[in-house]
Amino acid sequence: MGAALCDLWTSCDVLCCTASILHLLAIAVDRYWAVTNVDYARNRCKKRIYTAIFLVWTISFTVSIAPIFGWKDPDFDTRIEIEKRCLVSQDLGYQIFATCSSFYVPLILILILYSRIFQEARRRIRRRPGAASQAMLLVQRPPPAFTDSKRSSSSPTSSFDPPSSVVDTTLSCNLHDTNTATSQTLNGVQPVKPALQAQTSSSGSGAMGRLLHIGKREKKPENNLAKRKKKAAKTLAIITGVFVVCWLPFFIMALLLPLCNECEPNFPIFSIFLWLGYANSTLNPIIYTIFSPDFRSAFKKLLCTAHGTQRPNL
Repeated sequence: MGAALCDLWTSCDVLCCTASILHLLAIAVDRYWAVTNVDYARNRCKKRIYTAIFLVWTISFTVSIAPIFGWKDPDFDTRIEIEKRCLVSQDLGYQIFATCSSFYVPLILILILYSRIFQEARRRIRRRPGAASQAMLLVQRPPPAFTDSKRSSSSPTSSFDPPSSVVDTTLSCNLHDTNTATSQTLNGVQPVKPALQAQTSSSGSGAMGRLLHIGKREKKPENNLAKRKKKAAKTLAIITGVFVVCWLPFFIMALLLPLCNECEPNFPIFSIFLWLGYANSTLNPIIYTIFSPDFRSAFKKLLCTAHGTQRPNL
């Protein structure tokens, strides 16, 4: 192909790839604001969304069109005419500008944003109240002190009154992760942090002494907490991991080629890395649809609109 057609091809390639990556950054920013700002979802409007899309395509267009206006390496025409290879400009300055704008800066920002999203999600998971768990506390009233019976007219006597009842106390423990510790005392039993609400009922029993039995707390809330943390970490790891695996090899090679003029590039490997980056655009809809209910709903609406029928949400 000629130089003009090569310019058009490489510019469109850089434009689409950069826009794809920057859209992932825009999604990360949107998620970060939605998690950290409770009013963001309510105040999010079409104008803000259109502004983000406009910025994404403006930056992408600026990066892609620069070689057309002369930001090329001296061997650009030679590669096309003699080697019959169409590559994007290998000028070192342009490659630093393009790779940083298209990948390295967005990658750093995405990692920072998703790490903060994970920290905020973990903090909110810990703050959620756990399910109520039951504990049985059986406390027998201590034997009363020796009481003076009614003195007869003959001589004073004293008698011991055996205990007549046992207090069965059921503790309904609502375990809340609050910022301030609550301390209540029930028959000498003092909880450290969880707020305990007690309901007592008496039943007759002739047993003597003090009996204390506390049932085991359910471990289900703790298990759910661990599962939620694991799911959040897994989701963010898959999203960022697939992005890095798909694009990092290509952008490392893209930055190394201009730095090593004497190196003979391995074009088959370069093509594999390039197509691996292209595959990221195919995987993104699948990944975000699996892990995001909002994306599933949006895709359903798009597909229903495309078919001209509005189907109810599944």
